[in-house]
Amino acid sequence: MRTIKRLTKLQHYFFTAISILLVALIFNFSFSKTDGFIIFNRFHPTWLDIFFKYFTNLGDGLISILAAVILLSFQKKKKAFTIVIAYIYSGLLIQIAKRIFHMPRPKYFFEQTLFHYSHFVNGLSTHNENSFPSGHTASAFALATVLVLVFKKKKISPYCLFFAFLIGYSRIYLAQHFLIDVIFGAITGIICAIASYHQVYDLKLFRPAKLNKRYKQLKIINQSNTI
Repeated sequence: MRTIKRLTKLQHYFFTAISILLVALIFNFSFSKTDGFIIFNRFHPTWLDIFFKYFTNLGDGLISILAAVILLSFQKKKKAFTIVIAYIYSGLLIQIAKRIFHMPRPKYFFEQTLFHYSHFVNGLSTHNENSFPSGHTASAFALATVLVLVFKKKKISPYCLFFAFLIGYSRIYLAQHFLIDVIFGAITGIICAIASYHQVYDLKLFRPAKLNKRYKQLKIINQSNTI
């Protein structure tokens, strides 16, 4: 199976991702929600506020669509299709989970617990509900993992992983999510990326389209021969 071979060849990428997420999960259950959040937000210089305010937008689903469009322009249809499927899967799972759990966002959580937190970034709107899990993190990890799976150059793996984790951290830094939201967002993105790769490259979702195209071509040839 092609998916298993790719996962084996990319064991460093997945081992690193899983290891970091496991450490983060242990950290999450070692501290209270508030204490864990404060530990991640002790360093708040102005330049970093500005950087993460704009960088976090790279975790938006539109970036995945843009990546797919760019690949399509280079006739990389299977790669583009894999990105789109991963984005759709992760988006659906995240939205379902948000509506099931209805977890409060940091700002609303602190208001309810009467905890004063002052490091909110100016000019950035914060939401109250649907914190768990992080949609931006899921999209970032789905895109990063798909790119690592579909391109055979191992050199891009560290950069893709760093990008995805930095998006995840930006969500905590900007007080949009807690650590647990980011952890499960990352897990969702990785799983959806693997599932989409399996569907496109192992189950060959493009095969029906190719067969229909060949059938039409043969039909046209037969019609021309009869004439």
